[in-house]
Amino acid sequence: MTDRYTAEERFEVDGANAARAFMKERGISTQQTQVVWDAIALHTTRSIALHKEPEVAMTHSGIAVDAIGVGLDRIPPDKQRAILAEFPRLALKKQFKSSLCNIVRRKPATSFDNILRDFGTRYRRGFAPPNFADVVANAPFSE
Repeated sequence: MTDRYTAEERFEVDGANAARAFMKERGISTQQTQVVWDAIALHTTRSIALHKEPEVAMTHSGIAVDAIGVGLDRIPPDKQRAILAEFPRLALKKQFKSSLCNIVRRKPATSFDNILRDFGTRYRRGFAPPNFADVVANAPFSE
């Protein structure tokens, strides 16, 4: 989600592509690189990530607990405190919202089929993402 790694794709794919380049430069195997690519590209797509390799499912689950608290109740309170002492949240909600809204502003075409749609709809005046029902209705077929 940083300027350095922002390209033309949706932010998950931009990040996955950056990770792929990083791993390729270091001679990491194609198979390992693909698992990392999938983990990053699919981390916001629960309905797919949980059906992939364990590393992909765990990446999604770890990010979900960190970003929105899904599964937080499975971490004992003393361990939560220790984790937060070592890794403070540093206004994560505010920064996360700001970053996502910035992507919606800069690359609106990448924000209709992922979590960005919700941030654009709620926080970006004038944001009008495509609606898939409209896409189907306007398809160039008579039937």
